[in-house]
Amino acid sequence: MRFLVTGTAGFIGFHLARRLLAEGHSVVGYDGMTPYYDVDLKRRRHEILGAKPDFAAVEAMLEDAPALRAAADKASPDVVVHLAAQAGVRYSLEQPHSYASSNLTGMLNMLEVCRAVQPKHFLFASTSSVYGMSDKPEFAETDPTDRPVSLYAATKKGGEVMAHSYAHLFNIPTTVCRFFTVYGPYGRPDMSLYKFVRAIVSDRPIDVFGRGEHERDFTYVDDLVESVTRLVDCVPQVGKPVTGATDTLSAVAPYREVNIAGGKTVGLMRYIETIEKILGKKAILNLLPIQQGDVLRTAGSPALLHALTGYRPATDIEVGLRHFIDWYLADVQAPAKP
Repeated sequence: MRFLVTGTAGFIGFHLARRLLAEGHSVVGYDGMTPYYDVDLKRRRHEILGAKPDFAAVEAMLEDAPALRAAADKASPDVVVHLAAQAGVRYSLEQPHSYASSNLTGMLNMLEVCRAVQPKHFLFASTSSVYGMSDKPEFAETDPTDRPVSLYAATKKGGEVMAHSYAHLFNIPTTVCRFFTVYGPYGRPDMSLYKFVRAIVSDRPIDVFGRGEHERDFTYVDDLVESVTRLVDCVPQVGKPVTGATDTLSAVAPYREVNIAGGKTVGLMRYIETIEKILGKKAILNLLPIQQGDVLRTAGSPALLHALTGYRPATDIEVGLRHFIDWYLADVQAPAKP
């Protein structure tokens, strides 16, 4: 199949594109190379993908509607996967306009592209942050998501409802994938895992917000990629809900939301202790209050994902952290060659 994937220089997009190429698909990758974090890391990811003859990279912003349309025409995609976005809860307090620009205007441009090229399936990356401060033991896709506590989450929720309207108006089969704390090799330097490992290796303190009381439903990146690639073939059709779980299939559009999560939480202190165990070094902890926009706990029900695909993320946290740390020590911290 032919894919248009946005965000291929990013963490998740890189891993997804690499998987699709390995399976024999063609991929046009679209990314803006913004300086939100190390552009060299982004270019390194694209260089790896570029070694495959069926990969073509387009460097442009989501806000550039003509460039996005040209990339779609080049790809002639059967499937569009929209991963590119301005990410990060905390950064949204500093640069709110970048979130409106990328995640709302950029989303509108993406939907207009889908309206024009009519892919067989459009998959959009949303976030567990849309559930806000829910205190439920497990977040289900049918739970209310209209009380986000960060602008990042609000723009992602906005993208979800925009996607539903286009699915209804223009018959674009759409699956919203709500990601839960994805981690793994080639991860983003702004995320806690990268920061923690870098600080511990360098004997520097780590900032532990929420005084270590956070709990997260961590998803190893290979599990997420497996989930998304399986969902590609699960094209929503009005009037044809899946059995075995409560479906979110819209009554008026070929549209559904799906959690990509394992349904198991890991406390932040256990997470840090596991990193310490793998590195063989103790962390210097700087315990801080919870940051604005953060939530204390996330836990996603994988029931719908399993009903649709027969799969649910299950990589043990220690296994996943070891994979990340092995990559970090070899690729980031490797001593310079003489």
